[in-house]
Amino acid sequence: MKNKLYYQFAGSCFLVVFMFLGYVVRFYPSWLNGFDQAITTLVRTPYPSANQFFIWYTRFADPLTVGILSLAIAFILFRGKYYAEMLWLLINTGLIAGVANPLIKLLFMRPRPTLNHLVTEHSYSFPSGHSTGSVLLYGTIILLLPQFIKQKKLCLLLQILLGLGIFLIGISRIYAGVHFPSDVLGGFCFGLAWLLMTYPIYLEKRFVWRFKSKQQ
Repeated sequence: MKNKLYYQFAGSCFLVVFMFLGYVVRFYPSWLNGFDQAITTLVRTPYPSANQFFIWYTRFADPLTVGILSLAIAFILFRGKYYAEMLWLLINTGLIAGVANPLIKLLFMRPRPTLNHLVTEHSYSFPSGHSTGSVLLYGTIILLLPQFIKQKKLCLLLQILLGLGIFLIGISRIYAGVHFPSDVLGGFCFGLAWLLMTYPIYLEKRFVWRFKSKQQ
C-alpha cells in the first residue's frame, strides 16, 4: 500500500497528542482549565434552548446504539462475504471502543464536570467513550465507503456528513455537561490513532484474502 506510511504517521501523531493529554489530565489537570472553560462556555451558549436536540443526538454514540449498528453492519458484510471489513469493524467497535476505552478511563480516573448533566453517566470522564466510539464506528464507515459507493461525489458527500456527525457527537457531550472538551479531544485522538494505524493492516489482509478467494 503506497500510502501506508502516511496513515501510520498520522495515526502516530494522534497517539502522541492523546498520550500528552493523558499525562496532563493525570498529573497537571489545572493546565487544561482555561481551554476547557472557554470551549464549554462557547458550546453551551444556546443552553437551554438546544437541550432536546443534543440529548437526542448524543444517543447516536451510546454504547447500545454503537453495538446494534456494528452488529447490523457486520451481518450485512458477512452475508456479502466481506470478511476483512467485518472483522476490522468488530475489532474497532467491540474490542477498542467497548473494552479498551473503559479500561483506559480507570487509568486516569478523571471526575466528570460539575455542571448540570443532561444525561446520566456513571464512569470516569477521560477519554470520552462516545467520542472514541463515534470515530471508530462512523470513521470505519467513512474509510470503507469508497469500496461500496463508486460515485465519487456521492461518496465524498456521505463522508463529509459522517465526519460532521462525529464532530457534533463530541459537541453534544460537552453541551450535555458530562465531558470536558479535553475529554472529547482525547477520545477523538485515541479513536483516530487506532483507526489510521490499523487501516493499512486491514487493507493488506483484504488483499491477501481476495487473492486466496476467501472473500469479495
